[in-house]
Amino acid sequence: MEKFYAYMDRMKFIKRWQLMRSTREENIMEHSQSVAVLTHALAVIENSVYGGRIDAEKAVLYALYHEVSEVMTGDLPTPVKYYNQQIHGEYEKLETLAVEKIANTLPDEMKKELLPYLSAKKDSEEYKIVKAADKLSAYIKCLEELRSGNNEFIQAKHTIGKSLAEMKLSCVDYFFEHFISAFSLTLDELEGL
Repeated sequence: MEKFYAYMDRMKFIKRWQLMRSTREENIMEHSQSVAVLTHALAVIENSVYGGRIDAEKAVLYALYHEVSEVMTGDLPTPVKYYNQQIHGEYEKLETLAVEKIANTLPDEMKKELLPYLSAKKDSEEYKIVKAADKLSAYIKCLEELRSGNNEFIQAKHTIGKSLAEMKLSCVDYFFEHFISAFSLTLDELEGL
């Protein structure tokens, strides 16, 4: 019995933002979809506007599976994960073991095809785009919470926005210039009513 896709389906049970009060809960399945869409957007911007050579398909697949380890580990809050180098290093080892365990639930002929996306090359340009999209997704979550009157996300928005700016990626700057303000609109405003 193969269990890989049953594990993937359990992503909907893993909650994000556990240390913060949210007006709407978010799980890692929906977050991964958001990151995949944003990764594709950033790759398209980088390639079509700035002449980049990002493999968009590879980047989107990295994004789709970037939280797979959390099916076993849960979502460790950022302040805990990055508290110090030792904790972060040990958590990375735990994530690697979780990915390996989940990958081992695939038939061998499929594992060869999927493993490269489950264990992304962290020094690749594609992975850098995924990390930016991951932060961008978190920034958009902050906008959503603030729009709902939840001031719990003020500092997170500032910190994540600063982190995005420090990445110095033209595609992120372009996304902010052209798209980010629309995330603060209501449905009626989006529809132009």
